[in-house]
Amino acid sequence: MWTHKPWQGRFLPHPLPPEERLRSYATWCNAVEGNTTFYATPARSTVESWARQTDPDFRLVVKLPKSITHGSRLTGVDEELRSFLEAIEPLGPRAHALWVQLPGSFAPADLGALAVFLRRLPGSYRYAVEVRHRAFFDDARSEGLLERLLSDAGAEWIPFDTTALFRSPPTSDAERDAWTRKPRVPFRSRALTDRPIVRYLGRDDTARTVEGWRRWVGTVVEWLREGRSPTVFVHTPDNADALMLARRFHDDVRARLPEIEPLPEPAPTEPLTLF
Repeated sequence: MWTHKPWQGRFLPHPLPPEERLRSYATWCNAVEGNTTFYATPARSTVESWARQTDPDFRLVVKLPKSITHGSRLTGVDEELRSFLEAIEPLGPRAHALWVQLPGSFAPADLGALAVFLRRLPGSYRYAVEVRHRAFFDDARSEGLLERLLSDAGAEWIPFDTTALFRSPPTSDAERDAWTRKPRVPFRSRALTDRPIVRYLGRDDTARTVEGWRRWVGTVVEWLREGRSPTVFVHTPDNADALMLARRFHDDVRARLPEIEPLPEPAPTEPLTLF
């Protein structure tokens, strides 16, 4: 996400060489979704560059390749998983969690494969699972089975909150596209670990986005008071203002918990000059 074109020249300096792009993003936010790894395992040298551009406490939630989660559906993937873990090893503590995003067709009947997969993962990483099959939200038994499976593995359940998007008909091309691609699942806000992760999708209209996240502000404040360390990712259908909105969400939380550290001061989009 740190190379999103609409941010270049507006929030982030442009042009920027690849080895500086994540560093610039990290002056805006202290966490990022590692979505590029979903499409291919990165070269180790690329991951080394990510590590050089960020402090050790920066959080990357790194998505497992779709060939593992969607193609092979978590079965028979030992060699590919080993290659992926070797590639991301330079991240060290920056790998806040490995993100197992499962396809909408991954149903309660497939939980056995998930259980075996999680048991075989190394204990050196934290794990978070995102499911999209409606049964995990609509059927109490299926929800309970998944919660117990994840709790036994020390893994988190990532909610992808799209309720604001689907609350009323789309009003832009980006929203219409999101309506066809994003999962329509019920709201969920229960954390299973001390490191909950939330993915929130708002609207292209800022007021609607802010209105939709108000309940997350209360939830995050409660988690922080409980001693948890949540990570929240804010999206909109076009993501044009996502950086600014993420900081606004953080400010809303700090308004209720002033002791929370502020985010870093964004780097200027233009080089500083003497005149």
